[in-house]
Amino acid sequence: MIYIAQYSLLILLFLLVGLHLCILFKIIPYRAVWGGRLKSDAQMYRFEILSVLINLLFICLVLAKANYLEIDIPKKIITYSLWFMAALFLLNTLGNAVSKNKLEKRWFTPVTLLLAFFSIILALAN
Repeated sequence: MIYIAQYSLLILLFLLVGLHLCILFKIIPYRAVWGGRLKSDAQMYRFEILSVLINLLFICLVLAKANYLEIDIPKKIITYSLWFMAALFLLNTLGNAVSKNKLEKRWFTPVTLLLAFFSIILALAN
């Protein structure tokens, strides 16, 4: 189950990075994310760049937990970070569930719930 969680997290996080890059490059309209609350391009750039960076950090954490990335971070910090990821994804799930955007509500609510679930599995793994 740990391997499924690792690979599923990596796949979903890479897909999210791709999604946020598509929004940054205006391939996908920014009204499809952030609950439809973004009002300007400048606001979109701030939020989307932050999203890409956070997701890349999460990818590094999962790779470190899976021992694919050799960085000198204590395992406890990685575990605490995975718990933080799970909490953040659970909050994001709630945000997606009340989104004004139907696409975000229907598609991203289950995705963020899966991300939280897989993060919890990895946080609990030795």
